[in-house]
Amino acid sequence: MPITSSSLDGMKVAILVSDGFEQAEMTEPRKALESAGAETQIVSPLDGSVRGWKHLEPADTFEVDVPLKNANADDFDALLLPGGVVNPDALRINQKAVAFVRAFVESGKPIAAICHGPWTLINADGVKGRKLTSWPSLRIDLMNAGAKWTDQEVVVDRGLVTSRRPDDLPAFNREMTKLFELAHEVAIH
Repeated sequence: MPITSSSLDGMKVAILVSDGFEQAEMTEPRKALESAGAETQIVSPLDGSVRGWKHLEPADTFEVDVPLKNANADDFDALLLPGGVVNPDALRINQKAVAFVRAFVESGKPIAAICHGPWTLINADGVKGRKLTSWPSLRIDLMNAGAKWTDQEVVVDRGLVTSRRPDDLPAFNREMTKLFELAHEVAIH
């Protein structure tokens, strides 16, 4: 069944970021989700706005829709974890961010993580026994946390979709949308 422009109508997706996320890894998946009908909200431990990066250079700022201190995973149907180096490194040492991600892991809600995004999943106990991919420098961290790491464009395993880098975004967006659509169909039936 092809994905229609309303395949994710009514689905709410949290995008958890701090400053220093790879901008394309937030904006491109967000665009794909919203095109499919999902409502996305930026959740952040920072108040007001967050700044994306284009590789090593500061880029645009984006308004925070829900401060992390007010966020409840029960209010969302899925989670997107963009990469960048600074962003997930800050999130994985933030207890509220880790608890927020862990709530998605424990509930079995779908999660999409790209590049360095899986770093936060390690601290949220979300990778053990799962096959996934990431930016290559996370390979040993993920394997040490019990993940089955592979160097592929996109990997889907039990409600988790992962990709390596911005070049993988077309495949990541396609598989993320499919995974979220399946979870959404189950939730509404």
